[in-house]
Amino acid sequence: MNRSIRLSAPWVPYLVRLADASMILLAGFVALKIRLVLNVAIDFPVDLSGYYAMGTIAAILFAALPANVYRSWRAAELPAMLSGIAGRWLAIVSLILLWLFVVKAANDFSRIWFVAWAFTAMVFLWIERCVIYLFLRFLRHRGFNLRHIALVGDGPAAKKLEGQLEVSGWSGYTIALYIKNIDGHTLRQLETAQVDEVWLALPLSDELVIRKVLDTLRHSAATIRFVPDLFALRLINHGVTDVLGIPMFDLSASPMTGVNQLLKWCEDKIISILILLFISPLMLFLAIGVKLSSPGPIFYRQERIGLNNKPFNMLKFRSMPVDVEVDGVQWGGSAAKTTTAFGQFIRRTSLDELPQFLNVLIGDMSIVGPRPERPIFVEQFKEEIPDYMKKHLVKAGITGWAQIHGWRGDTDLKTRIEYDIYYIENWSLWLDIRIIVMTIFKGFINKHAY
Repeated sequence: MNRSIRLSAPWVPYLVRLADASMILLAGFVALKIRLVLNVAIDFPVDLSGYYAMGTIAAILFAALPANVYRSWRAAELPAMLSGIAGRWLAIVSLILLWLFVVKAANDFSRIWFVAWAFTAMVFLWIERCVIYLFLRFLRHRGFNLRHIALVGDGPAAKKLEGQLEVSGWSGYTIALYIKNIDGHTLRQLETAQVDEVWLALPLSDELVIRKVLDTLRHSAATIRFVPDLFALRLINHGVTDVLGIPMFDLSASPMTGVNQLLKWCEDKIISILILLFISPLMLFLAIGVKLSSPGPIFYRQERIGLNNKPFNMLKFRSMPVDVEVDGVQWGGSAAKTTTAFGQFIRRTSLDELPQFLNVLIGDMSIVGPRPERPIFVEQFKEEIPDYMKKHLVKAGITGWAQIHGWRGDTDLKTRIEYDIYYIENWSLWLDIRIIVMTIFKGFINKHAY
């Protein structure tokens, strides 16, 4: 028996879709049983046809509509797969809720049943996918369902791929031919190789080599994939974007696009409004303290550079006399700057930063993001610190990944920028929530705050 026999026949995805639909229907039946067990109303309907119809419609929508959850799982990570399943199911549930609202049929169905069905279906779908996923991994570990690879290249990208394949036996990918040097002999080997896929891990500068390899493979039926060797470059949120039907490599891009941009906008507006309502008495007290401590305005407006290198006026409670910077500004030395007694207190406790929630509300800043800097220092640092300007791919923030780790005030700027870039590369709503929570416990009072 050939141990590398194909298990990915064309009908396998349809079996998976059928299994998904079955899980949704089964969850509906289980939810009915749960509703009957928890039943406190004697008028629970005897006719359950509406429930069966809703379950069937949801199952058909989930399994029939095109989606990434039905593409090959061979190289997929389980958490990402389960996340995709959850997102698709929540979208289906949301569509059903919208339909019930539009046709005014919400009162025709038990709320307990609906919640139990939605939750149970999610769990069943996850369990089903885990079972299939782990079963396929088990088979591939034992040599079944393999895909044979011809790896072409000898740079960092090729070495990284080789290392990943060595520790990822569950994927079913195996290197059948590894070509490090391109010459007539190796090209003939590649032309006659019986492989499923050819991976070209070559630098973009090797255009002539790439053309030779592609010409050699012009009669091949193998899948050809290009892995550009970009390890010498600092990439931020790299990927591929389709623009006017043309795929483009993103070498440096903001994560705040599409749904992410909407989530970030909602996060900033909702949290800033809630916080401003909560701290308004405190801000009134601080405003009075600033006014009584020294003559001058309550707020200190300072030009900073934010998203897309655009300037804005950042607000603070004034902590210094109005003429303290009449001779110009200098980087660092915050501890030595002249402050009022009340100003020293609000700077050490970061209370002078509270007006920046107004900046968030009007859209100049975000709750979480890299701290903004003055234009004069931006012009200086962009030439001295690698990737300094990448911090402006997102809105400036009141708090950030660097600040909760102590990199604020007179601390190493290069390290701070590394933390800012890490935040941009790994942004998620959950990371923002984590930073906000950590700021509450450790971000206000800091030895580097003056």
